[in-house]
Amino acid sequence: MSTPQSPEASPLGKPTHYQSSYDPSLLFPIARIDQRAQLGITGTLPFFGMDIWNAYEVSWLNLRGKPQVAIASITAPADSPNIIESKSLKLYLNSLNQTKLAGTDALTELLRTDLSAGFGAPVQITLTTPDKFPTLSMGEFNGLLLDRLDIEVTDYAPNASLLQANHAESAIEETLVSHLLKSNCLITGQPDWGSVEIHYVGAPIDQEGLLRYLIGFRTHNEFHEHCVERIFIDILRQCKPQKLSIYARYTRRGGIDINPWRSNFTTAQRPSNLRNARQ
Repeated sequence: MSTPQSPEASPLGKPTHYQSSYDPSLLFPIARIDQRAQLGITGTLPFFGMDIWNAYEVSWLNLRGKPQVAIASITAPADSPNIIESKSLKLYLNSLNQTKLAGTDALTELLRTDLSAGFGAPVQITLTTPDKFPTLSMGEFNGLLLDRLDIEVTDYAPNASLLQANHAESAIEETLVSHLLKSNCLITGQPDWGSVEIHYVGAPIDQEGLLRYLIGFRTHNEFHEHCVERIFIDILRQCKPQKLSIYARYTRRGGIDINPWRSNFTTAQRPSNLRNARQ
């Protein structure tokens, strides 16, 4: 298992030499526990879930030296001890560019071994090769669009007090969607753009307050996974839904998109990995 390190020590925001010699030590794990402690998450997690990564710039050589390409989907469980810093994943994948491998099975096993060590838990790997590209499709979140609301916004920092639910009304089940989620990289401050789907059972959540809350991430510096867990915890504590799922799909940076999902629905199924229009 790779040893997690401080985000400040990561290759983010630093001049980088892109090497094409296979090197799994390029992967940079960051422990989840520190950010979760800031949210008051200790002991048993109040959710389960996964982080779905899609890497569009994957290439290697076959045994005759001919370049091969594929799209890699990587699924890491939310209870893994670490995340992987995304630039380090890009550097690691680039280190495979001049590596000869027997085929996609060999690459899948290599990725599974190295990334499982980095995340500190078994990960799932799916490779899509060019002959399967025509089978890929796109999709959008299904739900009531919060962005339709004509609201005034003055606060651009996450403010959990904006979240309210009307517990005088009967519990409902609904799905709310916004494309206005934007946060910034914890280290570099570069923008991370995303769409978010909120599915819950419970007292009706005030939609204007929820939209203002989500827009409040606009100047907030935090990794994708941490933002989604903050949204989950804030809604859970402020609105007290019986069941809650948060799924965010972020646009790609460096040829990689990251899509965290957190849920406490006991019957929840794995979310779709359909790429949306902005990805």
